Amino acid sequence: MIPLKDNIPSYKKPFVNYFIILLNTLVFIYQYFFLPSRQEIQQFVYDYGFIPYRFLTDPISFWYTIFTCMFLHGGFLHFLGNMWFLYIFGDNVEDKYGHIKYFLVYLLYGISASFVQFIFSPTSTLPMIGASGAISGVLGSYFIFFPTAGVLTLVPFGIFTRIVVFPAVIFLGFWFIFQLLSGTQTFALQVALGREIGGVAYWAHIGGFLSGLITAILSKKKRRYKTYWYYL
Repeated sequence: MIPLKDNIPSYKKPFVNYFIILLNTLVFIYQYFFLPSRQEIQQFVYDYGFIPYRFLTDPISFWYTIFTCMFLHGGFLHFLGNMWFLYIFGDNVEDKYGHIKYFLVYLLYGISASFVQFIFSPTSTLPMIGASGAISGVLGSYFIFFPTAGVLTLVPFGIFTRIVVFPAVIFLGFWFIFQLLSGTQTFALQVALGREIGGVAYWAHIGGFLSGLITAILSKKKRRYKTYWYYL
C-alpha cells in the first residue's frame, strides 16, 4: 500500500521536515553521483553505516554511526520510499512538536531504531543504513496524534490498483503488524539457520515506531496536565 496524501493540513511551514529531506537528498546525490566507483560507495556505507558488532566491540570509536546511518540509503527506491513517507506524515508531526523538538525526537527515533536492531542482532557485521527507523518513529507519533486522519492510499490488486481512503489508525496499524510479523519471521529464520540474514531491518522499524508512540503519548499527557493546571 502506498500513501498518496493525508487530509490534515499543516498550520506551520514544516521547515525541519524539508531540511531533513534536503539533507538526505544531498547525501544520496553525493553517495551515488560523486563517489567514483561501486567500491567507493560500498566503503562509504561501511564507514558510516551502523554495524552492530563493530559498535559492540568499540562503541567509542564508532558512536557517530548511530547518527550517520540514518542519512544513507541503499538505492533510489529505498531513498524515494523513505522520503515520500516522511513528506506525507512528517509535516503534521512537526506541527505538533514544534520545529526544534521535532528535529530532536527525529534523531531520537533513529537512535532508538538502531539500538533495537542491535539488541536482536548484536553480532551482525552487516551495515544498517536508511532513514526508515527514524521515519517509523514519525509514523508512531502520527498514529497517536492523528488516529482518525484520512490517508489516501494506492492499493494494488494483482495487475489492478485501487485508491482507498483509510483512517490513519488502520493504515499505520496494518503497517506495524506487517513489520512485527516480518521481524519475528526473520529473527526465527536467523536462529534456525544460525547465521545473519541481510535485507530489511524490521526490528529497527519496530523500535522506531514504538519510540514514536511513547514520545507522542508523553507529549499528549504533558499538554493535558498543563491545561488542567491553568484552568484549576
